[in-house]
Amino acid sequence: MAPTLSGAGDAVDARERTQFEEFAASRWPGLVRLAFGLTGDRWLAEDLAQTALASAYAAWWRVRRADDPDAYVRRILINASKRRFRRGRVSERPSDPDALPDTAVADPAAEIGERSALLAALAGLPPRQRAIVLLRYWEDMTDAQVGVLLGCSASTVRSQATRALAKLRASGELTDTDPGGTAPPRQQEEVPGEPR
Repeated sequence: MAPTLSGAGDAVDARERTQFEEFAASRWPGLVRLAFGLTGDRWLAEDLAQTALASAYAAWWRVRRADDPDAYVRRILINASKRRFRRGRVSERPSDPDALPDTAVADPAAEIGERSALLAALAGLPPRQRAIVLLRYWEDMTDAQVGVLLGCSASTVRSQATRALAKLRASGELTDTDPGGTAPPRQQEEVPGEPR
């Protein structure tokens, strides 16, 4: 559910507050999706998205005047995620698992069988490469757009994406498997009369 601003003070006037609330509500799903890709944790993803929107609200005059407000807020989210990695661990934990919503209702993507393998493989990437893969392939951004967000050149984005994809392929978690769960053997059949 998208956040609302209640009791947030008089940082912006009523018209700007309404503009921000519309902006936040429309961007919430995409920000949570990006944060989930960065963290692999739904609850932490929502916290990061909330943090990014709270920071955007505090500097709303600057965000709305930016060339690309969406990129500005994504950058806030990526920086918040980086700070989380630097701290080393998250101290918040749900206290009662029975109070959490049913995962079948809360996260319909859980039915996709390859999701956990993909998330595990993404978690093995360094934070910058993970961000590049998510922005290029989940958010469908160009190399130049990703470069602007991450503060690097488009060629750096391409080289880091190439390295990240090579790591994902080498991880072994992203292989085609048969329904039995084992990878099919890759053997060349012997054809009578043909040299090997």
